[in-house]
Amino acid sequence: MSSSAERQAYFDELITSATSMLHSDEVLLANLAGEATDFIRLNNNEVRQAGSVDQQKLSVDLIAGQRHVGGTINLTGDTAMDNARVGALLGQLRAQRRLVPDDPYLLYNTDPTSTDNVKTGEIPSPETALADIRAAGQGKDLVGIYASGDTFHGFANSLGQRNWFQSSTFNLDWCFYLQADKAAKNLYAGFDWNDNAFARKVDWSSQQLTALAREPKVLGPGDYRTYLAPRAMEEVMSLLSYYGAFGRRAHETKQTPFLRMLAGDAHLSPQITISENTAGGVAPNFQSSGFIRPDEVPLIVDGKLTDTLVSPRSAQEYGVPTNGAHGGEYPESMAIAPGSIPAHGVAEALDTGLFVGNLWYTNFSDMSACRTTGMTRFATFWMDSGEIVAPVSVLRFDDTAFNMLGDHLEGLTDDAEVLLDPSTYLERSTASARLPGALLREMRFVL
Repeated sequence: MSSSAERQAYFDELITSATSMLHSDEVLLANLAGEATDFIRLNNNEVRQAGSVDQQKLSVDLIAGQRHVGGTINLTGDTAMDNARVGALLGQLRAQRRLVPDDPYLLYNTDPTSTDNVKTGEIPSPETALADIRAAGQGKDLVGIYASGDTFHGFANSLGQRNWFQSSTFNLDWCFYLQADKAAKNLYAGFDWNDNAFARKVDWSSQQLTALAREPKVLGPGDYRTYLAPRAMEEVMSLLSYYGAFGRRAHETKQTPFLRMLAGDAHLSPQITISENTAGGVAPNFQSSGFIRPDEVPLIVDGKLTDTLVSPRSAQEYGVPTNGAHGGEYPESMAIAPGSIPAHGVAEALDTGLFVGNLWYTNFSDMSACRTTGMTRFATFWMDSGEIVAPVSVLRFDDTAFNMLGDHLEGLTDDAEVLLDPSTYLERSTASARLPGALLREMRFVL
């Protein structure tokens, strides 16, 4: 496996060579994305598939004036072959560019700012991690996938800018399966493996598995005292994010679910502070057009809108500075500031009510009112006096974020859990979140 320095040097040589092929009026933007990942899939606590992925791809944007065209190739690591393929791609893009109109919102960084950021972590070898995971699943049907290793990104342009970001992480997405649709779902992810933290998660999943064997409790529609675990919070926050809760374009066009907040008709709880925390995430600290991302962008402070994520295109269109957001203008490294409820005392704080570990099928029932809906998933329990009584049959919720994160929010846990997106479609995702659990005085369930 190549070192970070070797990868960076290869990328620099590749773009230096590509720059020499440019015509006098051209500017080249180049983005490298790659990974060196070990993965293990398990079923019934046995290894069903294991392997590794070492890949990298290069995306380039060839600019002349306000016209530009982009393309992507996979890299082989062979200098002569990759240089030839980049040269062929530039020729294709040059021909295509003659056919496209000027882009009035094109904006890229013309003030070269180079950076180098390599994050290392305490990650066990795949063999050690597998031994720990199988020991935790002894006598149980453990199902899941473990992925660990480096993800790396580079930016370079023909103006001399060079940026590198590399991060080492692990991600264990697993459950203890019982039968039919009954499973105790959990996730352990981060930068530094901690045996005690993993043991606590295994212990809680084991308690859930035992409780799942009991006769389920059927609840009718109504408002119930509810604890949303970090993974359940992630579902709600992802929905808000992807539909423009924090993006400048959505705010300018009034297509954000936070429309009432923009109008001054609603707010969230003063306990809610949300930021794009690039410094604590896995996504690179630079944008594909070469703009450097600040360590943190405060989006909501004490329940009130503070800032938005502004991509270069939105910056050009609306005449505001960019803060390095990507084109989708949703958080890639979201963080919600923790509260004061002890994370290890959630059951006591909830006392009697619903413990919701996961949600799915989340959507808007009324986006303009920020009304969300979705289903409980996997292990949802009825708690009484801080003890698990029984699993609860699947419920559908329908409530506004202004209730869940506003008037009905009793408190947040004092620890924000690191949640790494386990998606591996084409490549390992670098999206992440640091989220606390949320205790709600009531949450509305309709089915």
